[in-house]
Amino acid sequence: MKKSLIIGLVIVAGLLLAGPEAVAQCSICTKTAQQLGEGPAKGMNTGILYLAFAPMAIIGFLAYRWIKNNRQA
Repeated sequence: MKKSLIIGLVIVAGLLLAGPEAVAQCSICTKTAQQLGEGPAKGMNTGILYLAFAPMAIIGFLAYRWIKNNRQA
């Protein structure tokens, strides 16, 4: 059961990280990026993904610690 949960979480995380950069934008950011042009829009997408990485890494670390502590009990 736990092994399948870990595999499922890894698959979901992989799908989220492998998604196209266009999904990193909300509707307002999409309109702004369209007005900026191709180069700045790519930079904006990269910045959004960069800022989203830190909270995802923290959540991943907490999930890892939670799984590790529950496995010992």
